[in-house]
Amino acid sequence: MYNILKKYKHFIYFLLKLAIVIGAFYFMFQQLATNELLSLSQLKQQISVLFSKNCWLLLLLLLFTDVNWILEIFKWKILVSREKKITFFEAYKQSLASLTVSIITPNRIGEYGAKAIFFEKKLRKKIMVLNLIGNLSQLAITIFFGIFGMYFLISYFEIGFLTFNTSKFLLFLNILLLLFLIGKISGITKKLAELKVKTLNYLKQLPLNILVKTIAYSLFRYLVFSHQLYFFLRLFYAEADYFTLINLIFCTYFMSSIIPGLAIFDWVIKGSVAVFIFGFIGVNPLTIVTVTTLMWLLNFAIPALLGSIFVFNFKMVTEK
Repeated sequence: MYNILKKYKHFIYFLLKLAIVIGAFYFMFQQLATNELLSLSQLKQQISVLFSKNCWLLLLLLLFTDVNWILEIFKWKILVSREKKITFFEAYKQSLASLTVSIITPNRIGEYGAKAIFFEKKLRKKIMVLNLIGNLSQLAITIFFGIFGMYFLISYFEIGFLTFNTSKFLLFLNILLLLFLIGKISGITKKLAELKVKTLNYLKQLPLNILVKTIAYSLFRYLVFSHQLYFFLRLFYAEADYFTLINLIFCTYFMSSIIPGLAIFDWVIKGSVAVFIFGFIGVNPLTIVTVTTLMWLLNFAIPALLGSIFVFNFKMVTEK
């Protein structure tokens, strides 16, 4: 059996890469073709309307996508420099290829393994920890601004889902308790605790300048894609002042970031949350779904398609 696997290793490896790429294309097409919130004909109509309004501003918004990913690539390059110096192109290749692989995995967890296999075996665990630190820094920025957005939402609007419900609260506590017991019995809780300790210890060893640059890149990325969404809303004539719109955007990213799900459904989650949030100021749901779809296409789908090229061309790192 081992000899057969060894003989056909390259062919099996090719099939695996082909399956990842085809799977990525299929899932992205399915999400566009079967979207109940926005049909393909509606999307085409909305895009044609968008192009007829202000082409120069639209081109500027396309540049926002480039800046967003350039910042992410530099962030990854800085983080990895703790273990190995890589070029900008290598960081670019690793970032986009891992995005493609992560599409059908819960909470983009496939990204960790995908980035790790670009490195020698002895470095892979550390690379996964560095990727976790990068993602946590982005999440921390989202939560930081999200707190301000949620405060604004609660202060200015009547939010029905925040009313206290004893039975739902007790049900929530029971679910948490059940999950804790399952984790305790299966040993997952212990492993997670060990992982937490190792991550914190590694984080303490991380040079301060790398940590500061990572947080800075995460901050600038957040401001870029938040304002990209803001200007898209402006293009569709969302009638609200800057302060209101940007705080509702902060709320949208905060709420959608704490909802677990497959990466491919990220835009559906954001779209549904955004429809709810922007409903408080009367923005047309079709406008919101169109804007979140365009954001997904520019910042997720197109980069993932580009990443498929690097998945196909990937070669396993040989140990020195």
